[in-house]
Amino acid sequence: MKKTQIKFLGISLLMMVFLFPSCTNDLNQAPDSKNAVSGDQLFTDAASYKQNLAKLYAGFATSGQSGPSGSPDISGIDEGESQYIRGFWLLQELTTDEAIIAWNDGTIKDLHAQTWTPLDRFVTAVFARYSFQIVNCNEFLRQTTDAKLAARGVDATLKAEIATYRAEARFLRAMTYWHLLDMFGAGSIVTEDSPSTFFYPDYATRAELYKFVDDELTAITPLLKAPRTNEAFRVDQAAAWMLQANLYMNAKVYTGTDQYTKALPLITKIMGSTYRLHTNYNQLFLADNDKNGAQNEFIFAIAFDGLRTQTYGGTTFLTHAPVGGSMNAAEFGINGGWGGIRTTSAFVNKFDPNTTDRRAQFYTSGQSKEIANVGSFTDGYAIQKFRNVTVNGVQGSDKVGNFSDADFPIFRLADAYLMYAECVVRGAGGSLVTATDYINALRLRANGASITQGDLNLNFILDERARELHWEGHRRTDLIRFGKFSGGSYLWPWKGNVAAGSPTQSFRDLFPIPATALSSNNKLKQNPGY
Repeated sequence: MKKTQIKFLGISLLMMVFLFPSCTNDLNQAPDSKNAVSGDQLFTDAASYKQNLAKLYAGFATSGQSGPSGSPDISGIDEGESQYIRGFWLLQELTTDEAIIAWNDGTIKDLHAQTWTPLDRFVTAVFARYSFQIVNCNEFLRQTTDAKLAARGVDATLKAEIATYRAEARFLRAMTYWHLLDMFGAGSIVTEDSPSTFFYPDYATRAELYKFVDDELTAITPLLKAPRTNEAFRVDQAAAWMLQANLYMNAKVYTGTDQYTKALPLITKIMGSTYRLHTNYNQLFLADNDKNGAQNEFIFAIAFDGLRTQTYGGTTFLTHAPVGGSMNAAEFGINGGWGGIRTTSAFVNKFDPNTTDRRAQFYTSGQSKEIANVGSFTDGYAIQKFRNVTVNGVQGSDKVGNFSDADFPIFRLADAYLMYAECVVRGAGGSLVTATDYINALRLRANGASITQGDLNLNFILDERARELHWEGHRRTDLIRFGKFSGGSYLWPWKGNVAAGSPTQSFRDLFPIPATALSSNNKLKQNPGY
């Protein structure tokens, strides 16, 4: 099997696997008897196990059963808006200083203003998408137990391979549960051992979700392949270390107990693996970032392909939506911009006006730095981060220019560098000399000025995380960890729906449990403030 085959394998299966109800409002979902096929029908030969695993990975990239539209997994919202990475990105980025949107699609402007409610359709769709992904992972695990494999006569060699598949499925489920506990705080814990018939799952607190994810990662890490030994776009032990380190980095927020000292050894393991920084920052977000060297930095990335993952979410959204005004769409390998997302002056100001830092990817021609009118795309600088062109300027595989080939990094080595430095500054151990070297490696790669040990403090690290990782889905979580998301300690344009920025309530650090989920399961509880 070619190294990149996993990128495409699951996409051809969209018409046959896991035909669950199109709308999932909580974690209590079972196959619809009118549409679903039995598990035994999905696991008919040796190849089907890997094919069904590929579908779990594809669940982060696709939005339905037949391409960009027509048979969505989640109903009640535009299919492209229901895609996993797009919804994740909206809640993680559009609620912060890094992104603002001109559109009037439903309640979308409420995200940046931090005025959302339990009825918000975007919040509801994200909660449903997470639920749907967990349901699919659970069903895969139900169908690959020792008893099921024995009944189907699976031989010892394939059984050993399936054991790795199961560990990967548990990782994908754990990552989704992490997103759930990070954004929503609470919910339900449903696993392959839960009833497969209709039932009301019990309410799980944030602490219980945290423990579940932590225990899962501890259990599955030895079962995953060693770093850089798995196929492209499949997780390995480094991905598990990275996810668990992220859990520990945010443990004070999640549980009230600081766990930076537990994060540092995991980060150190990642540094000792064979992942390495790519030499060119801007190439990390191009159409060929699966083979231009960026893949050596990506610890885990979601695969997108202009021909095989056609969706209006993911990097297709992140390539089209930031293009408008006088920007030339062809330079981005697309057939037109959507004139939607750009950034605020608060983020722009994190770079010196005369900076040579290549991470300052602002388009300013015809754009004003300040935002007088949120609905005007030319108010606010545009960001040129994701492009559907290769290092040689060649358009991606979809020559019409609708869909992007650029893959979306969930975890990359640069983030581990920043996490190490944060742990050191927070007193969790490590070396200040090494931390400074790591930060300078990132800055020098981007043609930025080097720093000294005296420059390293928490405010600097938070700003450096924005410079390095902007628009990659980290910002909301980072601001909360540093105590600057809600409240008035840090204001940015149109926070609180005020042009200059206004303090917001602390309960906004969590999104509400959607009203639809509460009405579906009366065991769930609403988050305080909603």
